[in-house]
Formats: sequence, C-alpha cells, structure tokens
Amino acid sequence: MLFDIPWDLSSEWAFALSIIPILLIGMKVTVLATIFGFLIAMIMGLVFALLRAAPTRFISWPTAFLIEFIRDTPLLIQLFVIYYVLPSTVGITLPALEAGSVALGLQYSAYTSEVYRAGLQAVPRGQWEAARALNISTWRVYSDIVIPQAIPRIIPALGNYLVSIIKDTPILSAITVMEVLNVATIIGDRTYRYMVPITMVGVLFLILTLISAALVKFLESRLPRAGIAVK
Repeated sequence: MLFDIPWDLSSEWAFALSIIPILLIGMKVTVLATIFGFLIAMIMGLVFALLRAAPTRFISWPTAFLIEFIRDTPLLIQLFVIYYVLPSTVGITLPALEAGSVALGLQYSAYTSEVYRAGLQAVPRGQWEAARALNISTWRVYSDIVIPQAIPRIIPALGNYLVSIIKDTPILSAITVMEVLNVATIIGDRTYRYMVPITMVGVLFLILTLISAALVKFLESRLPRAGIAVK
C-alpha cells in the first residue's frame, strides 16, 4: 500500500528513510505539474505578449484586459473553475493533474507575458525600422529578428517564475492532486508524526529550486547576449 507506514519505528532517522520512496512518488507529481505548467505559461505568455503588441486596438485592448483579469484573480479560484466549474457548464473535464497544470500555466502566463513584452521592447528600434525598410513580413520580423534577440534578456525573469511555480504546486492538493506536500500531510495524518515528513518536503523543495536556479544560470551563460542565431 502507498501509505502503509510502520507505527513502531523508534528512530526518527529510520522513519525518515522509510517514507522517502513515498515522498519521491509525490515529488514526481510535483515535477510533472511544474514542467507542464511552466511550458503552458511560456507559450501562452508569448501569445499574450504578441497579441498585446498588435497595432489594432480591437486586439491589444481585450488582450490587456484578459491579462489583468488573470493576474488579479487568485490561483485557487482559477483552479476550482477549471476542475469543478468547466465540467458542469461546458462539459470540459480534465484529470486533477492536468487541471492543476493548466491553472498554473494560465496564472503565470499573465506574468510571463509582461516579461516577454519587456524583452520585445528592449530590442533596439533600429531593428524594427530596418526590417520594415527591407519589407520583411511581420512573422519573420518576430521569429527571425526580434524574439531571438529578446530571449537572452528574459531568461533570468522566466527562471524566477519557474521557481515560483514550483513553490505554488502545493495548492494543487485542493483538487486532490497527490503532490509531495499532500503526500507528507497524509503520512502525518496516518502516523501522527508531522515534523519529519514536512521537514523532508521542505528539503526536497529546496533541492528542486536550487537545481532549477542552477539550470537557469547555466542556460543564461550559454546564450549569447546579442541573441540566438536563426538560420
């Protein structure tokens, strides 16, 4: 059984070692939710940023309103709407993990869109004017010129939001996602010993965030400051 924890362990170390496999199962769910949520946030954030930069107000204004609405709405409410409200109103039913990942991605897409917008605006105006003078299509301007130059500038900010998503995954326990903190809480409920599992979860989160920060720094050091070369 997943939560078949011995009750007669005298040593805290023995108890800690015995629950590591169970916590790692929850940690796997936490990592999956983080990866899926971050990917959704990156893709939707870029889409929002491009739509908000559109010259037509009928596109940019509704996009700006939508971004503010998402950013100013609590993540927990968005999570409940996706998991509980959508099935009964529009018939869209998502499993708990997928619903949680979508909620995380949707919430943080509003933040990453601002990061993308700042990166796009940081590209020198001369690049835009030269592209217009050469009659380059809007799609090629963004895909081959602007976005490759903006990416190295926004990597640190995107890394900060990656860490924030990791730390927000415990809220998914509200819709029964068995992420690592939820698993630790259940272990405490079954054994009446909370300090060890909760402390171990804190250590696991620390390790995961440190690894993520190191990967972001490695990626930042590898990307050229002038931008990514597009062939």
